[in-house]
Amino acid sequence: MKTIVVSAVNLNVGGTLKILNECLKFLSGLNQNSEYRIVALVYDKTLCQYPNIDYIETKWPKKRWINRLWYEYVSMKKISVSLSPVDLWFSLHDTSPTVKVKKQAVYCHNSFFAYKWKMKDLLFAPKIALFAMFTRYIYKKNINKNRYLVVQQNWFKKSMSEMFDLPLNKIIIFPPNQPHLKSTIKESDLETKNSNVKSFVFPAAPDSHKNFEAILKAAEILEKDHLGNSFEVVLTISGEENAYTKWLRKKWNHLTCVRFVGYLSIRDLYRYYNGAEALIYPSKVESWGLPISEFLEFDKPMLLADLPYAYEAASGANKVAYFEPNNAIKLANMMASIINGDTSFLKKQGEQKLEDPVVYNWNDLFSLLLK
Repeated sequence: MKTIVVSAVNLNVGGTLKILNECLKFLSGLNQNSEYRIVALVYDKTLCQYPNIDYIETKWPKKRWINRLWYEYVSMKKISVSLSPVDLWFSLHDTSPTVKVKKQAVYCHNSFFAYKWKMKDLLFAPKIALFAMFTRYIYKKNINKNRYLVVQQNWFKKSMSEMFDLPLNKIIIFPPNQPHLKSTIKESDLETKNSNVKSFVFPAAPDSHKNFEAILKAAEILEKDHLGNSFEVVLTISGEENAYTKWLRKKWNHLTCVRFVGYLSIRDLYRYYNGAEALIYPSKVESWGLPISEFLEFDKPMLLADLPYAYEAASGANKVAYFEPNNAIKLANMMASIINGDTSFLKKQGEQKLEDPVVYNWNDLFSLLLK
């Protein structure tokens, strides 16, 4: 009986929790006949509970890094010895713990090593600035002990290879599943009122690296050019979430074209997608950029940050244009063109070629990891 350990001790929210659930759901089905011993090290098993899996919970204070470091490099070694022999230890959270196992792999999703942080990050989100400064060092510890690294995009793969002098065939690209949710939502829920107002939408978490200010600066330019009555910008923040969004709202609350709608359910988000003229996505760093994939289904214009992640996430899109994330003037010009009915500047984004090894589902991934 082979033993597989999935380590995810700090995943309890957002996209990484979704990845954990997808992983454990697959392993639960794989182990229906109890052919494996599967152990999941998780923060809270109620967030990801599936049959045919043994759980070890680790509800230590998440804000105390000393607890995390101790667990990664001391406690996990003891656990690996107690479970011995372990055929595969798969860490889903960037770090490569010190463990005694036959094979080890790590899922790398933190792309902040590519983020050029600024003083506002130190003021509003010091944790993000610290991630930008130290992510490569977090990755570096024990990274060569892994048989494979798993990443979501080609640019990420190349960056990891260059940073740590790793062979490309040691890094697996595993793109996230495309959402394809539009067809699951009732047509009546997607209906929107006819309007002469062109709507631009940017769905994102209230984090400083998402670069909301690029859109707000562009909107301010357009209002000064007397286009404010012909368009609206929809942002999925309320302006009350944290110091960063409070600053945004205070500084740009005078703009009549901006709507701070707050967090949206999937159904409500897709209603905004359906009624939007275009998606704007100015984020300065992403491991993927899920809203880009979601918006692809609507075959509408997308104005995206001129960064590698956006090119890959928009692979195959028909109507795309790119702008330097700090260039609000260029973004404003693009928005003005769309408001005035000119989409000639939009281009088709070619399909991005991914370098092997590449997998597209959990079954193929674990077949490779266990090989």
